Amino acid sequence: MSLIFGPIPSRRLGRSLGINDVARKTCSYGCVYCQLGPTERTHIERRSFRTPEQIARVVAERIEELRRNGDDVDVLTFVPEGEPTLDRRLGATIEALRPLGVPVAVVTNGSLLTDPEVRADVARAQWVSVKIDSVHERPWRAIDRPDPRLQLPDVLEGVRCFAGEYQGTLVTETMLVSGINDAPDDLRDTAAFIAKLRPATAYLGVPTRPPAEEGVRAPDDATLVRAWEIFVAAGIPSVEVLASDPTPQLARSGDVASELRAIAAVHPLREVEVEALLRASGAEKSALDPLLESGALRVIEHRGQRFYVAHRKAPQSIG
Repeated sequence: MSLIFGPIPSRRLGRSLGINDVARKTCSYGCVYCQLGPTERTHIERRSFRTPEQIARVVAERIEELRRNGDDVDVLTFVPEGEPTLDRRLGATIEALRPLGVPVAVVTNGSLLTDPEVRADVARAQWVSVKIDSVHERPWRAIDRPDPRLQLPDVLEGVRCFAGEYQGTLVTETMLVSGINDAPDDLRDTAAFIAKLRPATAYLGVPTRPPAEEGVRAPDDATLVRAWEIFVAAGIPSVEVLASDPTPQLARSGDVASELRAIAAVHPLREVEVEALLRASGAEKSALDPLLESGALRVIEHRGQRFYVAHRKAPQSIG
């Protein structure tokens, strides 16, 4: 796996250098909308993957390279190919990155925040996004496909405890899937829970890239507007809908193919995006041939569009 990727643009954070601190698809959830493909086995046991020193060194070298080329990053984001809190050394790694002087963000599904040590690790970051797709058992299990050892009341209590303790910027993200968690009653209860967390912003997302399972669809525009209205009515001061992704941009470096592969591993790229990135870098499309021939990169079709993805199996049927 690539230890870092990007920087890529983030509507929430600016130019984000992604940090891949866990092995691919090492996650406590098997979300039906996951753009990394199906999760074959879920995990809840924390373990070590890379040393904090190793991650800090690679990140520092990347930042130095970017700055030499007139580029920079706004934030270092733990948004790996799995759940970042499964890394036992997450807190130590955040501390190892602190001397670089770049803010640190963690994007987590929140499932392990029941553990005080996990909460302490995540709290070292300046910005944290916690996923709350539903506070009801049926849609939670239908969408997030949690490890069977996880219990929703415990997960929600862990999130509540973290929100009460955390001193940085907390945001939430709720991914809406048509026909599963977008009913008004479900939305009202989810919004009421989130309002009590007092997040800086509650984000409502929809699947925009190839999901792990077939049949996953975004709600229609009317449902999205209704969801936004329900969240606002719950007293959440800032509610934003993320219905599309910003177009990635490659940093100025010589290895265009490797950069594209690293981004595609966590962020499937539309064919038009790949072509634009190659043009901007002065590279030919043939630069991707070795990756396509080896299977490290492949092209799949989703809703009439072609996407470049890495390490990906075919979608399963939702059910």
